[in-house]
Amino acid sequence: MRDEQGSVTVVTVGVIAVGFLLVVGLVAVGQLAAGRIQATNAADAAALAAAPVTFRSFGARGSPFDEAAIFAAANHAQLVDCRCPLDSSYAPRTVTVTVQIEVDVVGYRGVTIRATSSAEFRPTVLLVGP
Repeated sequence: MRDEQGSVTVVTVGVIAVGFLLVVGLVAVGQLAAGRIQATNAADAAALAAAPVTFRSFGARGSPFDEAAIFAAANHAQLVDCRCPLDSSYAPRTVTVTVQIEVDVVGYRGVTIRATSSAEFRPTVLLVGP
């Protein structure tokens, strides 16, 4: 009878251990998913902020890079790259920015998540509307 109780205890401990590992894994996946959403939102905001600043005739001050960095930081991200060339023509232009964030994940010190986003700006819309 003692052997049966001992084996039941080992099985119980094993089930609890597996359940704990599953919970930790689900928490880690949730943290990564939340980090990915945060990085994507920061990249979207940075691209949308930088796009109109590329059109100098619009009266924009500063640089598209600076504008993108401000909006990335406001969303707890760091601007990594900004392909945002200045253009005084009325031609449509697309800017592309990349941001990164550090996410603390259970079991790891920090994971870097990057996201890239693009935004188009059409200066002619300022003259004639959408």
